[in-house]
Amino acid sequence: MAITARHAATATLALTHALSAAERGLPVFPLSPTKLPALRSPHRGEPEPVLCRGECGRPGHGVHDATTDPTGVRSLFAAAPWATGYGIACGRPPHHLIGIDLDVAPGPRSGPTPGPGSTAGPTWEAASRPGSGPGSGPAWEAASGPTPDSPLGSPPESVAALQQLALQHLFTLPETVVILTPSGGRHIWLTGPPDVVVPNSAGRLAPGIDVRGAGGYLVGPGSVTARGAYRPASGTADLAPAPCPRALLRLLTPPAPPARAQHHRHLSGAAQEQPARGHGLVQFVRAAHAGQRNTRLFWAACRAYEHGFGETLTEPLVDAALHTGLTEQEARATIASAARLTAGP
Repeated sequence: MAITARHAATATLALTHALSAAERGLPVFPLSPTKLPALRSPHRGEPEPVLCRGECGRPGHGVHDATTDPTGVRSLFAAAPWATGYGIACGRPPHHLIGIDLDVAPGPRSGPTPGPGSTAGPTWEAASRPGSGPGSGPAWEAASGPTPDSPLGSPPESVAALQQLALQHLFTLPETVVILTPSGGRHIWLTGPPDVVVPNSAGRLAPGIDVRGAGGYLVGPGSVTARGAYRPASGTADLAPAPCPRALLRLLTPPAPPARAQHHRHLSGAAQEQPARGHGLVQFVRAAHAGQRNTRLFWAACRAYEHGFGETLTEPLVDAALHTGLTEQEARATIASAARLTAGP
């Protein structure tokens, strides 16, 4: 790939920001302008899926490449000179970062549209900056009370949904790092306890709200993508990620259905040995990213049924699928499809 002088300058800036984040204890790795990992998997083209999270010692394992070691960070970016941004691995020590991603669908505006390069965001962004007057809240909040005819427009559905959750479950989001996305969205940074695993999810918490947890990543501030740059919201750049409120943490980590635990306790000794045979298949599903979750689950379930322990491996596969952000209904439907396909005539 030919690297222009402008692109090289952007890549240098991305490395600088990534090193700064690593110095703060945030594990980072390079991203391409598409927001995907910049380095391709070293196992691409192999006939069978390889369940490797970097154990092979080569880069190209996405979020599993993330490191806080400055030498390691420089090495990753040197291998990907086309990188224009960086990802921050969630769920990793010392911060155990949790990302609340608020998508944006702002209402209509009657005012002028900001031109190219403008730093003006949606009016619900500007009106909610610290110090913007009585009633102003954290940088993620929408301005209150816009009318349909107001040039301020309407607050995004995701912001309203988060506000409603906060009212229903009696929590308040603390002052914390908030990153503005090129589309006008928000990434709210929170920290979790080291003994709690927060799964990734898309829209499960509420419409328009995605969650980045263990195995996921956030695009770091200072990154430049095909759609624009990521930057801190006003007044949050120097903040440390704040602890996730307990009530919100409970919503992010729903308990496993009791019946499933009961099912495992009553398995026979022979059946208990079989999940160990499918451990690699379970890990293969757990490592899935958005866009490949159903495919990986279906492939793993087919292999399990073909080898005669599909029913025994169903619950571990469902658990793995939930970890990636699939719903239980989606996971069980996919596994049932694999069972039908491998049943034969």
